[in-house]
Amino acid sequence: MRKFYIIYIFVTITLSFLVGNLNAEDKKTTIFVIELKKDIGGTAWVYCQKGFDQAKEKKADIILIHMNTYGGEVVFADSIRTRILNSTIPVYVFIDNNAASAGALIAIACDKIFMRPGAAIGAATVVNNTGQQMPDKYQSYMRATMRTTAEAHGKDTIIQGKDTLYRWKRDPKIAEAMVDDKVSIPGIIEEGKTLTFTAEEAMNHGYCDGIAESIDEIIKKNISQSDYEIVVFQPNFWDRLKGFFSGSVIRSILIMLIIGGIYFELQAPGIGFPLAVSIMAAVLFFVPLYIDGLAANWEILIFLLGLILLALEIFVIPGFGVAGISGILFIVAGLTLSLINNVNFNFEAVQKGTVGKSLLTVLLGITLGFVLILYLSNKIGSKGILRKVALNTVLENKEGYVGVPMDKLQLVGKTGYATTILRPSGKVNVEGKVYDAVSTEGFIEKGEQVRVIEYQTGQIYVEKI
Repeated sequence: MRKFYIIYIFVTITLSFLVGNLNAEDKKTTIFVIELKKDIGGTAWVYCQKGFDQAKEKKADIILIHMNTYGGEVVFADSIRTRILNSTIPVYVFIDNNAASAGALIAIACDKIFMRPGAAIGAATVVNNTGQQMPDKYQSYMRATMRTTAEAHGKDTIIQGKDTLYRWKRDPKIAEAMVDDKVSIPGIIEEGKTLTFTAEEAMNHGYCDGIAESIDEIIKKNISQSDYEIVVFQPNFWDRLKGFFSGSVIRSILIMLIIGGIYFELQAPGIGFPLAVSIMAAVLFFVPLYIDGLAANWEILIFLLGLILLALEIFVIPGFGVAGISGILFIVAGLTLSLINNVNFNFEAVQKGTVGKSLLTVLLGITLGFVLILYLSNKIGSKGILRKVALNTVLENKEGYVGVPMDKLQLVGKTGYATTILRPSGKVNVEGKVYDAVSTEGFIEKGEQVRVIEYQTGQIYVEKI
């Protein structure tokens, strides 16, 4: 019996081993491809976030970023970089043509870099929207980010005789030289130039792991896989829409419309159109953030509470006081907090600099809102469609408008006498002309001296001297 039991266990283990090997042989290597062939912005960020999630769901063996970009916004590139460095799935990148600026940062974060012949990587200097180099503080931040990204890949151990040497897999100095033209590396780059590698140069200096013409060539020659399947991330309409409204510029414009709409509704309560624009902009601002899980219910409630306080100020409470100011503060707080990935006001997991960037986005939107206010304030009522949302400056008599004559205004301060008893109305003589007048204090007897103190709504008001 004991012998039979031992044989049974042996057969079971053997069969399990064989079946496991067969299943392993049957399983194809899954390569999940995410294409980044536009500027690095909100859309690229959405694609990467969702693509990485899908790759995890499909249990992909490798994530391959198919890249061709001249750069984009550093804030989104930094977020993608962080996602790559924290990925449990190996992340490779195939530079199909260019990986410049923000694209270089993303590429350096990947576990392996592959390049097409003639491709380039580098030129990561921070510039503004006109192409001008930003101040040194921005370059310093990007330089540090590039350096730490290169360092994240660690060092190789090299045995030379009895000596053990440690060499960076990707030299951080080279990463810095891609940003700062003040960095010089003998034999690689001289001072005054920003470093950009060709595919061959990148291979020679540890910034490229292979040169290939296609993804298939990369997999077969460099990853040594013959049985594989390629799954390409396919963004849907909502992904594209969410990506569009996730851009910093678009978010700032939406905030501008929110602030501008609220202001014009405060200036002219009851019109409704500015408030409608503000609400629509708020919906477009919050919906993508809510879908991504950034905007929590309580953050949206803070924003709505701000709107309610402003509505009370507009329609219920006269003037502009505590409710109005509190409403604006709640609105700004709701907008800012919705951009920060905090959990119930816990900011421990928030990346360094995120709070500042979020607040900057909101403040930029508010600034643009005030610029819009100043611009439209001068345009409303003047010409075009905007002339319909304000009263005309001049009301012509020929159009049926009747005004009050203002020639008697010049009588204010002059003296005369009562030609009749004023009880309190009567007649007075001022500079030889008789006028209807009203006494401001009691009765005035005929012949007493009077002074004109006010002219209002076509009526002269006098007092006894």
